[in-house]
Amino acid sequence: MRPPRADVVVVGSGMGGGTIAHALARRGVDVLILERGERLPREPENWSPRAVFIDRRYKPVERWLDGAGRAFAPGVHYVVGGNTKVYGASLPRFRERDFDAVEHQEGTSPAWPFGYADLEPYYGQAERMYRVHGATGEDPTEPWRSTLFPYPALEHEPDAAALAARLRTQGVNPSANAMGVDRREGGACIRCATCDGFPCKLDAKSDAETCGVDPAVASGHARLLTGMRVRRVVTDASGRRVDHLVVQGRGGPVTVTGGRFVLAAGAVNSAALLLASGLANGSGQVGRNFMMHNNAHIVAVDLDRHNDVTFQKTLSVNDWYHDGGDGFPLGALQLIGKVQGVMMKSAAPRGVPLPVLDQLARRSVEWLIMAEDLPSPDNRVTVDAAGRIATARVARGVRTHRRLLRRAKRLLRSVGYDAILTQHFDISMNSHQCGTVVAGRDPASSVLDPWCRTHEVENLWVVDGGFFPSSAAMNPALTIAAQALRVVAESDLAA
Repeated sequence: MRPPRADVVVVGSGMGGGTIAHALARRGVDVLILERGERLPREPENWSPRAVFIDRRYKPVERWLDGAGRAFAPGVHYVVGGNTKVYGASLPRFRERDFDAVEHQEGTSPAWPFGYADLEPYYGQAERMYRVHGATGEDPTEPWRSTLFPYPALEHEPDAAALAARLRTQGVNPSANAMGVDRREGGACIRCATCDGFPCKLDAKSDAETCGVDPAVASGHARLLTGMRVRRVVTDASGRRVDHLVVQGRGGPVTVTGGRFVLAAGAVNSAALLLASGLANGSGQVGRNFMMHNNAHIVAVDLDRHNDVTFQKTLSVNDWYHDGGDGFPLGALQLIGKVQGVMMKSAAPRGVPLPVLDQLARRSVEWLIMAEDLPSPDNRVTVDAAGRIATARVARGVRTHRRLLRRAKRLLRSVGYDAILTQHFDISMNSHQCGTVVAGRDPASSVLDPWCRTHEVENLWVVDGGFFPSSAAMNPALTIAAQALRVVAESDLAA
């Protein structure tokens, strides 16, 4: 077998890698996608709450270390499509102010090296690529747009619509979630109860495999190799250009060569690969400023009302996103997929019978409460001599998140919920990871330029959540996709 080679080699097939590959292939560029995992199988277990949430069927067996050296199972997925295979398909745009320096109660969220206006055309392209359904005119924080949503917002089911009406009586503005699912005329989405957190057996979720990798391969300009774990990025004698990748394949080591290279393995793994390779770190910033949002799931229970919704994730409340009443931002409230009793098992006290959890789930509505995590150089990804990844993080913005959580609970109690249970995300969730190879204009304080090329290695880009200078308080996937399209259109990656 001849060593694999391509004009552009893309490491990772998630939102960044899948979008980059698709955009390059459309331009006729020869692309090779390397994915360490395999295609996720279509099987009955895809829609089994027990298999997905209790048995962790699609999670890797590897362990990372936290800041104290304790091992944990990371919330990542090494499959074609990456984490998007099980994401909730919420695809909002960041707000205009998210790209500026913003003062928070506990510090400053730094400005990005480009603004919302620079990314806006590519947001529209990404929304078309990922079949985003949404609406305008409902959310007081929504940014301006030059194009309409490709598809209308998903309708609220009766119980969700009734909840929205009750929330409006309390003076807030519930708005439709921007969702990436195939509800076009004749589309594959059936609005099932196993979307958020589950793989889709119908290819109806707008994940990076379905909307990025597969169309790229079908074009004839892209190839996908699975079971290919990149161990090291090797430069030529000048140190200014990548010469090849050292890859662990199914049959042993493989050398992969190319003209240009893109790391899109996720904020943690891309940073870890650069650290293991000793590259692009003249600023000392590789691996630093690790962020993952301040998140909590809450379960609001109304003992007198059943919640018979199937597809629940259609509603957000963003009224306090920019200002909680004192000039400081709070964050976002977003419905998540309807939780079933067995899915509560991992968070419920030991010994609670499943029938009790089933009854609780019949009377509950579930929300994600999300506030910004502020960057800190002490929150970082490192790799030890044995190649083990460590993610050290002390969350910043915790007081803001607590305020938002209290505000959300008051709001929900005011519309009839009797009890509210809270599950805080810990380091093992690794949800919305970002910030580890920050983009900027100054090579002394950043790893990447505004188009995600490393300052120090001229044919190496990193396009995943790692480039984020700040986390904002919105789901990051669409912003990663939009920047991927911008990189292809405006840099010389496609040259």
